[in-house]
Amino acid sequence: MAGALAHLHGRRTFLSFSKSYPGRPSSPASFRPVTVAMGQSQSYWASIDAKIEDHLKKSIPIRPPLEVFEPMQYLTLAAPRTAASALCVAACELVGGHRDDALAAASAVHLMHAAAFAHEHLPLTDRARPKPVVHHQYSPNIELLTGDGILPFGLELLVKSVDPARYNSDRVLRVIVEITRAVGSQGTVDGQYREFLCTQSNGDELCDAGWVEYTCEKKEGGLHACGAACGAILGGGNEEEIERLRKYGLYVGTIQGMLHGVGRNKEGMKEAADKLRALALKELDIFSSRKTEPIASLVQATLVNA
Repeated sequence: MAGALAHLHGRRTFLSFSKSYPGRPSSPASFRPVTVAMGQSQSYWASIDAKIEDHLKKSIPIRPPLEVFEPMQYLTLAAPRTAASALCVAACELVGGHRDDALAAASAVHLMHAAAFAHEHLPLTDRARPKPVVHHQYSPNIELLTGDGILPFGLELLVKSVDPARYNSDRVLRVIVEITRAVGSQGTVDGQYREFLCTQSNGDELCDAGWVEYTCEKKEGGLHACGAACGAILGGGNEEEIERLRKYGLYVGTIQGMLHGVGRNKEGMKEAADKLRALALKELDIFSSRKTEPIASLVQATLVNA
């Protein structure tokens, strides 16, 4: 999760596109490892990122019709990295599952994130926001429709992961419900809307600490909570383990949003993040401390590099 750690460190990677649509885009950025002070945790997360990227590339090959699959693969792999997808795999392993059990779900979580990012950053002149300029390879219609196509494709990946030999259909169905709730109108969409209102506000009435924390909880927090819960479900975790990891993911994602999302540079966010960090680590106390070292590095990295 080197890529995920890079995102938690505040290194937002934006889509780099040329202006015209015709022609094949250059290869998208991969899940690149970064140097962190976590020792073995770095290689652990990097190996997960590599597995997820490989799964996504195999799931979205460049094939006819090119006007459909080229932008889909590009927008999927070029979206900024989120720790939510890698957290899905890590949670699965933490409760005793195999990482392959969670790859489809982790890929689906990333697909949902990629679609949301594409929709949030459509090349429309009436959506000015205080963020780095995003240069686009594709027209607004292509990016909008591709984002629409990415969403159901993520669910298709999950359905294809059902294996009668492993009797995992109930778990996969539960994961589908988790993901659709997390990215729906009361999840990511709600967070995006509130962030938009905040960035367009001329004053602080829509950007006080409470508003920012709630926005981050709905946007980044909800997706990370979903990733962690889905991994625990697919790994065969019991209900307490699933809920503990869900809360851990919620805190990790909310911290990320506070420090590097809409809450960046806002007064009081570092102190609020410190409190959430303590709560996050407490959720891991039912697991073996040795087994939680890699997953705990997520929240530690968030604050060390804030």
